[in-house]
This record gives sequence, structure tokens and C-alpha cells, in this order.
Amino acid sequence: MLCLVLLLLAALGVGAVWGNRSLQVQEVAVDCPGLPAAFQGFRLAQVSDLHNAAFGRDNARLLAALAQAEPESILLTGDLADSRRTNLAVALSFARQAAAIAPVYYVPGNHEARLAQYAAFAAALEAAGVLVLANRALPLVRGSQRITIAGLADPGLAQRAGDPRPAEAILGDALAALRLSSQPFPLLLAHRPEWFPLYAEGGAALVFSGHAHGGQWILPGIGPVFSPGQGLRPQYARGSFGERPRLIVSRGIGNAEFPLRLFNHPEIIVLHLNPTKE
Repeated sequence: MLCLVLLLLAALGVGAVWGNRSLQVQEVAVDCPGLPAAFQGFRLAQVSDLHNAAFGRDNARLLAALAQAEPESILLTGDLADSRRTNLAVALSFARQAAAIAPVYYVPGNHEARLAQYAAFAAALEAAGVLVLANRALPLVRGSQRITIAGLADPGLAQRAGDPRPAEAILGDALAALRLSSQPFPLLLAHRPEWFPLYAEGGAALVFSGHAHGGQWILPGIGPVFSPGQGLRPQYARGSFGERPRLIVSRGIGNAEFPLRLFNHPEIIVLHLNPTKE
């Protein structure tokens, strides 16, 4: 009996290690009511929560998978760096090489909000060819039509700078300033998925988030276990929610406070956008 228990524990350990190092590429077709026809088949790759992770030397395996997906744009939805084990060289090297594959759009997450050197980090990302969307919107053009891509800075940045207001108020004002409702099919990058109802009220058509790490552990019969900002059995831990607006939550790449995933592979999400009638 003891031998059986030891074998099971060993198998679980091997599975956990493999699960944390085995990168998955999730191909997802998304019906988008109101998306301009020129964006039929538009390919977006989402990478979230790198947290200094390295898949191969200098992230060669991660970058190869990203290149093979042939995205037209790459979305980095926060926590590219890690505030507790800060190694900005890993984040900047990955970002620079990703920008050689396709245009890269980035929003800061809660870990970047904690960085004393965030301003220098954001400037270095821009110098590497990354478009930093911290409470900023840009046009995204394909053929003769355009949509909008916007991003929200993590509210922790404003709070760290002395803003005493709660996160909801900070995000609400930032969304109001972006005026997404008046923009053509606005895509929104926002690190924290728990504020999805607020993003919907703000006029976003398609939202991309991370932060939840897939719930860290995904248990049979229970599902995702825990997420920062949502607690136990989080609602928005992974996958797709809603239709218009729709929320896409990445399980992310690396780990932060809790070092181990269970039944929860790191992932790149590759989305194929399909226009549909309203």
C-alpha cells in the first residue's frame, strides 16, 4: 500500500512539473457582432503574466510558438515583469523579440504597478518597439477599415502615485476618458478580469485580461480554485465569457506568489476574429 501511495505521489509530482513546463497554444474562433468585414480572420495572439518565466533559453520555445501562430498583432496583458523577483532583462528581451514577429500592444499589470522603476521600464518597452497602452487608445487598420485597440493601466499605478480612490473609481474615470462607446469596435486590454462588468459599461466590445493564472489549480469537479482579486472558485479564471461584450481570460505563462500550477498548463491564446451581424 505504501509503495502505491509513493508511486501516486511521484506520478503527481512528475505531472505537476510537466504541466508547469508544457506550453499550450489555444486556437479560438471568436464571433464578433459589429466587427468590420475587413477584419474577417484577423489573428491576435495573447500572452499574459510572464512573471520572468523562461521557456527555453532566452524564451526561445515561447517565441517559436508565438511566431508559428502567425499573429497579426500580439497582446501582452500585464505582469510581464515580477515585482517580487524583479528581472526586467527577461521581460524586455521577450518583448523586443516578440515585436519582431508582429506589432505588440501592452498594458501594465499589478506587478508593474509595484515597480519603483516602472516609468523606465515602460520607456524601455517603447524603445523596443512595444506600444504601451496605459489609458490610451490607438486605431488598428486592416484594408480600408479600422477598429480601436485601447488599454487600461492597472489602478495600482495611480494608487502608488498617491491617488486615494478605490480601484473601481480609478478605472471608471479612465474608461470614461477613453470614450470607447464612440470608437469603432473597441478592443480593450485590461489586466484584471474581475472588473469585466465595469469594462462592459465603459463600452468595450472585446476585452482581454490575465491576472487569474487560470485559478492556479484546476480540480476535477471543482474547477479553478483561487485567483487574486476574486478569491476562491473565481468566476473569471480562464476562457471566454459573454458575447458582446466578450471577455477573454488567459491562464498566463508564469507564476507569481504561488509557484505551482496543477492541471493548468501555461498558454498562448490565438484568436481568429469573425464578423457577425449585430
